[in-house]
Formats: sequence, structure tokens, C-alpha cells
Amino acid sequence: MKVIVGLGNPGREYAATRHNLGFMVVDELARRSGGGSAKSRFKAELQEITVNGLRVVLVKPQTYMNLSGHAVREASSWYKVPKSNVLVIVDDLDLPFGAMRLRGNGSHGGHNGLRSIFEQLGSNDVPRLRIGIGRGHGVAVTQVLSRFAPEEEQQLPEVISAAADCATVWITDGLITAMNRCNTKSTAPTKEAAATDG
Repeated sequence: MKVIVGLGNPGREYAATRHNLGFMVVDELARRSGGGSAKSRFKAELQEITVNGLRVVLVKPQTYMNLSGHAVREASSWYKVPKSNVLVIVDDLDLPFGAMRLRGNGSHGGHNGLRSIFEQLGSNDVPRLRIGIGRGHGVAVTQVLSRFAPEEEQQLPEVISAAADCATVWITDGLITAMNRCNTKSTAPTKEAAATDG
């Protein structure tokens, strides 16, 4: 059993904001699986899916970001899942838009959702997939709660798809293989990335 947690804020006013990128990736995983409807439990939306024959629970905490850990702790306890089998998907101000970083441990980096999860689980040895949203030019709080720029909106489906691919590799092949495949400078189709790949 694996648990994938997408972080975000509940409510229509936050749905399309940068801070809800984790929700967007979990929604993509749910869409791909064609699984059943989500159910409300542990102050979260939970949906059980199957990926290549493996059971996966998708979790979208419905508390606000800084209380996300409560839902993660209760869900992982209920399903008896070790911390190493929990993947948290979050937005990251310090990565350029579209870049991804998968790690098995480390600090919360100032992300309130990760901070809450680490506090509730009593450890920061929790796999996390950070997806870059860019820092922008203003205050951090303003940036994370803003919508994507028009050019980012065009590339967003590709970014979400790449992150969902990464989560799928983590499910089926484990952390190390997923890190080798997923840690990129950017998933956005830029000339710089094309030159690097070549």
C-alpha cells in the first residue's frame, strides 16, 4: 500500500492557485486510474486507486495548508503505512517553474504543509516531490496564492503530467529509480532544456 498526498487549500477561491499544485497532480493520478469517487475522512478527501496492480490511496487534506499533517497522520495510521511509503507532492517557491525535485528526506524548506506533516509524523524522513512555481518578484505569500501567468498556464498540463509520471514511477519502481528519472531542471519545454537534453 502506498499513500500519495497532494497539498493545497480547500475552496474554489484557491483551486487554480500555485499553492494547489499538489492537489492538481493528485487529481491527474485519479483521472488516469478511472477509479471511484473520493470520500471524506480524516478531514481529507481520500480515493483508493490501483496502479499496475498496486493499491494506492490518494489524499487531499481539507484543512488549510498549515494543518495538513493531521490528515496525513490519521490516514497513514489507519492504513498502517510506514513513512517511507508516503509521498507528499508540494509546490516549491525556490525552484523555477516546472522543475521537479524528489527526495526521501530533508527539511521542510519553509513550506508550511511539509512542516505540519513532519511535526505530526515525528520525522522528516518522508519522501516528497517538490514542483517549482517560481519565486516571482513580490512577497512569498502573494506568490503562492496567485494564479499562474498565461504562459505558465499553457505549460501547466505538461508539468502536471510529468509530476504524475514521476509519482507513478515512485509507486512501481521505488524512490531511487524515481529520483533518477524525475529530478530535472525544468519540465517546461524551453530552448535551454532542449539544449541540455541534446
